[in-house]
Amino acid sequence: MSSFETGSFEGDPSTLTLEETEQILAGRLPTAPHELREVFEASNLARVTEDLLHVARTGAADVLTIGEILRWHGALLTGIRDDAAGRFRQGDEWVRVGSHLGANPPFVREMVERALERFQSEAPANIIERIAWFHCEFEMIHPFVDGNGRIGRVLMNHQLLRAGMPPVIVRARSRRTEYYPALDVYSRTDRHDEMTRLLALLVLEALRKRIALLTSPDVISLAQWARSADMRGNVAANRAKRQTLPAFRMRDRWMIASDHRE
Repeated sequence: MSSFETGSFEGDPSTLTLEETEQILAGRLPTAPHELREVFEASNLARVTEDLLHVARTGAADVLTIGEILRWHGALLTGIRDDAAGRFRQGDEWVRVGSHLGANPPFVREMVERALERFQSEAPANIIERIAWFHCEFEMIHPFVDGNGRIGRVLMNHQLLRAGMPPVIVRARSRRTEYYPALDVYSRTDRHDEMTRLLALLVLEALRKRIALLTSPDVISLAQWARSADMRGNVAANRAKRQTLPAFRMRDRWMIASDHRE
């Protein structure tokens, strides 16, 4: 089990269903009882995502800055941790993620600035690899008291959008098996290969989803497609995870263009 799973400061996974999240985004409270934090998390993330897309469309932030990071973090934690929103850790605000100790608070800003400078000016030249490295380094610094994972994934999508690629979803169900282990590898070895591989697969999936929705008359479940293609369901699912099939997830269900042929 990854130390990043056992020591995460992001809180428990959300118990909101997709329908309840949609209710919150429409300005209504969910009918079932939930922690108020979950309601704020959903609505805050929606506002930040809208701003993220606006910035990407208008080119208002060609270069990611400390100011943008703090602004988005402040928006994410509004109503959740107002005392820590929009500022780096300071004083004796140490954080530990499993066996990893976040950066010394007085040096957090300097370390984030150095990571931004390296991302913008240094190798590796491959943009996916650069984004994966920056994300790992940002999470090792763990610059905030709370919300490090959420803001880190927001920044990842900002960088993807600025590079002309679609945003990705690091799904809660796969974090324990893929995302946290990739961070754990970086914390122990300084190697970001696993995060690069995961990010490349997520980008490929996001692209295939957009292509299918734009070019296919319909999308169907992967299980339905596998039956028509005389392929075992588990084989199709494994190929989807490796992206050797142009499948993608919608509402946590693997889908594929109905007219796809091998």
